[in-house]
Amino acid sequence: MDHKPKSFPLVNLETIRNSPHIRKYLGIGDQYLEVIGTIQHDEPHANLVAHGTREILLKLGYSQREAELGAIAGYLHDIGNIMNRYNHGLTGAILSFNLLRELSMDAEEMAIVMSAIGNHEENTGGNPVNNVTAALILADKSNVHRSRVRKADPASFTPRDRVNFAVESSCLEVFPEEQLITMKLKIDTNICSVMEYFEIFLTKMILCRRAAGALGCQFELLINDVKLL
Repeated sequence: MDHKPKSFPLVNLETIRNSPHIRKYLGIGDQYLEVIGTIQHDEPHANLVAHGTREILLKLGYSQREAELGAIAGYLHDIGNIMNRYNHGLTGAILSFNLLRELSMDAEEMAIVMSAIGNHEENTGGNPVNNVTAALILADKSNVHRSRVRKADPASFTPRDRVNFAVESSCLEVFPEEQLITMKLKIDTNICSVMEYFEIFLTKMILCRRAAGALGCQFELLINDVKLL
């Protein structure tokens, strides 16, 4: 009898992107969010977070494979929106288990991706439990920009809509030698004050600081060239 351990195919980001079920679930989930009026969580957002998570890990010297797992988690992180916006990280982790198992992904790698998806939201006790989770948190929370706001009438904006709409540019910079991760935002203060942004997104920024710390880095938040964290 052959007792060799079973080998699993290396699932990568392109494998995930080429799954018609996964792309359909992401699209329908974003349609549901449009009904309730939240900002966009569409495929461009999924791709941007996937790329950002991978780049953070690579710049900090983590392996190509760990960075690829980060890209997979980044692409899938909002898939739970197809079930419900609230607790979508937890439902997304469960949904991803079935999707990744159908692709015959290695169990240990599945666990890394699932934990990252399940821990990326601050309102469900998100914690940077591993490197992939920490990088995903930073990539996701730094994607704030007016282009994600769906509503055309400012009178109908929620506080979160207004804060997102005020952001003219955002970027996340990684400085490996200084062990520093910096989030830079340019905000139109005629729409939203710097302090209002900080107040509304305080829990997100605290989570980013914890995530950077888990990667051995300090976290800085600069808004209009003013350091707030």
